[in-house]
Amino acid sequence: MSQLQHDGRADSDAETAESDRTTETGDATLDSEEPSAASDGEFTFDDVTVVMGTYNEEAAIGAVLEDVDRVTDGRANVVCVDGSDDRTPEIAREHGARVIEQEPQGYGVAVRAAVLAADRPVVVTTDCDDTYPMDALPEFLELVNDGADVVSGDRITRGADPMPFLNRQGNRAFALLASALMAERVRDTTTGMRAYRREVVQDITWTENTGLSAELLIRPLMRGYDVREVPIDYDERKGETKLDPFAGGAAIAKSIVKVCLEERRR
Repeated sequence: MSQLQHDGRADSDAETAESDRTTETGDATLDSEEPSAASDGEFTFDDVTVVMGTYNEEAAIGAVLEDVDRVTDGRANVVCVDGSDDRTPEIAREHGARVIEQEPQGYGVAVRAAVLAADRPVVVTTDCDDTYPMDALPEFLELVNDGADVVSGDRITRGADPMPFLNRQGNRAFALLASALMAERVRDTTTGMRAYRREVVQDITWTENTGLSAELLIRPLMRGYDVREVPIDYDERKGETKLDPFAGGAAIAKSIVKVCLEERRR
């Protein structure tokens, strides 16, 4: 039985295969030590890796990494899988991130590579366009420590007003489609901000590209993991969007149907 919960503590009224061509560059590396959970057994930011796929995000990547550093007191690792031809990877390295360069192959390929590169027990995905609130990281970690396997940031419940109208309506439609196919209410299938226990993301085979964000929610949920949605704020993006709303939307909807049907046949 699925175990989706919609966590309302932050808003009591309110109801995301690595390329063979991937190469690692830069001086920053991940810690290879055993997880450094606190003596009481709870995870801390020393146990967190923040990962993101990046493609020509020089306008926003610095601010995102500064926010991660500020909120986690510099304790979280950061992995960026990058296919940029601008200064994005240079800026990321300047901020201490580990950069894995690969040929541009789409959102899902980059994020999948980033997720699988993490070697700390808690993996947080985010986008690099400064739309997601890094101030929510403590709450996400708290929910993991409370037993959640996946914590998913729900942009839609609070309105997501800075999101273009067409995108906002499309995201609502994706959530309704997934909810109907799973017989389980979800509110935001395509959010880029989530926290996962590492074994969850490393034990499941991920197949989607444009639709990876939805897949990263649907497969754990349909396999009975403890998945919790928590409302988050959403800000206007910095830089230009790379996703065509019509072709991208069709690909996401197709992924949702495919993944739900595959999980039902398991």
